[in-house]
Amino acid sequence: MLDLSIILPFHNEAGSIRELFKRLYPVLHQLGLNYEIICIDDGSTDTTFAALQHEREMDRRLKLVRMARNFGKEAALTCGLHIATGNAAITMDSDLQHPPEIIPDLVKKWQSGAQMVYAIRRNRDTDGEIRRLLSHAFYAIFRTIADIKLPEGAGDYRLLDRKVIDAVNTLPERNRFMKGLVTCVGFRSDSVTFDVEPRSDGDSSWNFFRLMRFAFDGLSSFSTLPLRIWTWSGAVVSLIAIAYALYLILRTLLFGVDVPGYASVMVAILLLGGVQLLSLGMIGEYLARVFTEVKARPIYFIAERVGFEE
Repeated sequence: MLDLSIILPFHNEAGSIRELFKRLYPVLHQLGLNYEIICIDDGSTDTTFAALQHEREMDRRLKLVRMARNFGKEAALTCGLHIATGNAAITMDSDLQHPPEIIPDLVKKWQSGAQMVYAIRRNRDTDGEIRRLLSHAFYAIFRTIADIKLPEGAGDYRLLDRKVIDAVNTLPERNRFMKGLVTCVGFRSDSVTFDVEPRSDGDSSWNFFRLMRFAFDGLSSFSTLPLRIWTWSGAVVSLIAIAYALYLILRTLLFGVDVPGYASVMVAILLLGGVQLLSLGMIGEYLARVFTEVKARPIYFIAERVGFEE
């Protein structure tokens, strides 16, 4: 078995591949470990896979996987962990925002006994003000309502021991939130810090709406509190309605009947209608996830594998 597996997901990263390996190779060589580099082309529409094939001609330790289509980063990471054969695996982004020079620090922590080593970003200077605010809000909410504690600033740059890899590979979820899945299996953990670098080429495909969707996927995967909120909301609204009904009955008995107000009726109807639609929408979100899990479709399909026969 190899000592170390490096798992790199790619999606339209052709412009940064040469610079990535130019920095990655010296770092891996100085470790003195037997390693493999697993490159997952997640349905790229540019020349990413051709560029990876060119890199493999220079180093046969590269193993290439081309997905049948774009399944998403979480599926690509899942694929990499399924395939990895090393005693440990490092997952990292391929756009050089995760600097390869941190790998020796991750390996040292692992060799010292840690079975899971997080690379935690020191700051978010490369993010916009709104994105930084939303990120802090997500971690705060996640810590409050989720069943696990997710380290703030910990992303997909991490080292996992073989025991952790095997544990994560047993998790059957189709809706994958890898940050949470890796954390929920437990094991002894440690961390190193790093500074996020600017993207070496192109722009991120993670727009505001994709990030919000991803955040909700994470929250719904590890907490049922959003469902319980609407139970409590319904109870509160019902109590208010009962109290208001008693007030109307008492007022009618004491002062007689007056002309009902149009504004108050419309406010009550719109408030209750809004609460009902929101609660139904939340139930629908969870039901959609149950539907996805019940279908049990594969998380990904592989179109081509290169280098595994060796």
